[in-house]
Amino acid sequence: MPARIFEPQIEVLSRRWRVVSLDPRGQGQSEVPRGGYEPTRRGQDIRDLLAHLGGGRVVLAGWSLGVLDALSYVDMAGDGRLAGLVLIDNSVGEGTPPPARTRPSTFFANLRQRRDQTVRGFVRGMYKTPQDEAYLDEISRQAQRMPVEASIRLLSYPRPREFWRESLYAVRRPVYYAVTPRLRNQAELVAQRHPQPTVEVFDGAGHALFVDEAARFNASMEDFLARKAAWA
Repeated sequence: MPARIFEPQIEVLSRRWRVVSLDPRGQGQSEVPRGGYEPTRRGQDIRDLLAHLGGGRVVLAGWSLGVLDALSYVDMAGDGRLAGLVLIDNSVGEGTPPPARTRPSTFFANLRQRRDQTVRGFVRGMYKTPQDEAYLDEISRQAQRMPVEASIRLLSYPRPREFWRESLYAVRRPVYYAVTPRLRNQAELVAQRHPQPTVEVFDGAGHALFVDEAARFNASMEDFLARKAAWA
């Protein structure tokens, strides 16, 4: 999804903090390259951005697929540049694995056959609060800039669950894991097993929980940045 989806955070948090939001390759205002739609290159994209920005430690935040991209970055570069890590509503490989898929994904078939309709339905389903139609239209259009097969590769990262879990627990800095109820069990396990965890379940929010409950999420982020992140 395009970086614009984080506007509620950019507007509020940038009053005190330097906030940089990355449009992933092929989305938002970024270029649409032919390749690189896999975790190693996406982790390197984050590494390249941090090198370009320079400076000291940062709090790195990833939502949805961005959770995996952030963990791929950590596997590649370690946590030396991090003051903290924020992971929003995706699996981190904890708990019991889901049942193995026994048939091809109908979602992928729908993407290939009726992409616009499928993406628009997915985007609308990310929220539990009403959203402006023009806003939903823009998010949906920006999410479709890359080729459809590239979008399917993004949803088929060739990494086992253990890779994401081990990458998370290699992080020695504070971690904030914000999830919806479907990931409650994983959040509870992270709270037990990570040395510096903050976990929060947004029971009434959709996948874009930072939009549905922007004030609550922003307050949690402000607290994490000001009181928990390891800036030194």
